[in-house]
Amino acid sequence: MCLGIPAQIVAIPDPDHDIATVDVDGVTRDISIRLLVDEDVKPGDWVLVHVGFAMSVIDEREAALTLDQVRKLGQPYADEMDAFAETAIR
Repeated sequence: MCLGIPAQIVAIPDPDHDIATVDVDGVTRDISIRLLVDEDVKPGDWVLVHVGFAMSVIDEREAALTLDQVRKLGQPYADEMDAFAETAIR
């Protein structure tokens, strides 16, 4: 199962390359923000991440509600977080 996971942008090291560093439950990794080029995303914004791409900008309330729901999935969420952590910034 593939999930879209809310993540908070913590940095955009090189805006010219459309890459952002995000945090999900304490795991940080780089993702593409290329699909949101017209959204003017910035550190502190929340995005919905799927397979390494920010798919949409969401507000903090939606992020909290979505994270709460996906955590309740149990193993599928754990599996998604394991995959997310495999590409984490160390």
